[in-house]
Amino acid sequence: MKSDKPLGLKELLAIAIGGMVGGGIFTILGISVSMVGVMAPFAIALGGLVAWFAAYSYVQLGVFYKDEGATYAFFKRTYPSSHLAASFVGWYTIFGYISTLALYAYTFSAYSISGFSFADHEVIRKIVAIGIIWIFALINLWSVKGMGRLEDVMVYAKLAILLLISVTLIYFSKTDIHTLSSMLEKDFHSTPLMSILMVSSVTFVAYEGFQLVINAVNETKNPDKNIPRAIYGAIVLVSLIYFIIALGAVVAIPAENLMQNKEYALAAGAGDIMGSLGKNLVIIGAVLATSSAINGTLFGSSRQMARIADDGYLPHIICQRRGSIPKTAITVMAATASMLIAIGGLRLILEFGSITFLLISLLMAIANFKIRKSTHSSTWITILSIAGLSTGAGFILYYEWRNNPEQLLFIMMLYVVLTLGAWGYARLRSNSHA
Repeated sequence: MKSDKPLGLKELLAIAIGGMVGGGIFTILGISVSMVGVMAPFAIALGGLVAWFAAYSYVQLGVFYKDEGATYAFFKRTYPSSHLAASFVGWYTIFGYISTLALYAYTFSAYSISGFSFADHEVIRKIVAIGIIWIFALINLWSVKGMGRLEDVMVYAKLAILLLISVTLIYFSKTDIHTLSSMLEKDFHSTPLMSILMVSSVTFVAYEGFQLVINAVNETKNPDKNIPRAIYGAIVLVSLIYFIIALGAVVAIPAENLMQNKEYALAAGAGDIMGSLGKNLVIIGAVLATSSAINGTLFGSSRQMARIADDGYLPHIICQRRGSIPKTAITVMAATASMLIAIGGLRLILEFGSITFLLISLLMAIANFKIRKSTHSSTWITILSIAGLSTGAGFILYYEWRNNPEQLLFIMMLYVVLTLGAWGYARLRSNSHA
């Protein structure tokens, strides 16, 4: 019997990869190289292991519950008597998605207008960023199938371009195998293991997004098989892609350029080596990467937001749907992300999102451990996941404290504000059922 569900494995892979390969890879290269030198490709790829630890519990809980509410719903259903826990997880997760949505749009804007004379004009950059969010909001409001097909095209096109850039950088590199081996040997012995593990944790932001697949469970064909295949397959593919991109960058672009040019390092380096063609390829890849990330994030997180509102932990109007499309949640997410872009400070909010998703993944692992027999999860793998995610969260907090204590203070203040909001709705929910 033919399924009438619009999303198969191909579409789910596109959503997962689209959510993961956003602006992250363009911003982590400089930081990684400054911390671990030519070991950066290996440290970034190792970040995929942290993502796998996070994914294991998401997959087990996702297949067991089959709930589009994902993170929020899993925690709520595992701890059904705690309104406070459900509200906290819901608020933190949604704001984390909104912050990354805003940064993806801002990165899109920075690259899409980079060839124009007004590229550095902050107001124009913000207008373009807000505009692209609303374009994808309208696409998501229009059709699930249309969204899925567009995501397919954008994801696979950007992957082809990014791989082409990486292979070309390696081909034109003046670093031969012998020189690269010497560099690796030197940095391997001189780089503390702590630094490599820290880079793996900090780069978790570049892997965040795989859980968006679970938000689409109601529109998925054969979710028991396709959800695990899509998530694990996406993590493996993205880890490989990041490794190749980072390797191409470190062998072809001087380390000082990678550290100085920050998110434009890849474009600047490709431009130096291949001229305007190389620079334009990176810009096209960045535009496609951020576009698909905006599209996939808006699709998955809006469904989770609607589910939270369904349960009374957000304003009830947010749960309104047209068929399976959460129209109000999509609109609210786009409006809130637009507000963040207009206000500014997106880099601070992104770091908040990075820490939030790592901590939320840890909570998912703890929830999965609680019901591991029901989800048929391995006790040892679940314990290893908890340990790995706890270590990763500790590393990223230590990194923030050591490198930008003011930013860490801002993040803590933001947690206080969100906690008060979550606490207020938890109280309302408890009183309504008293």
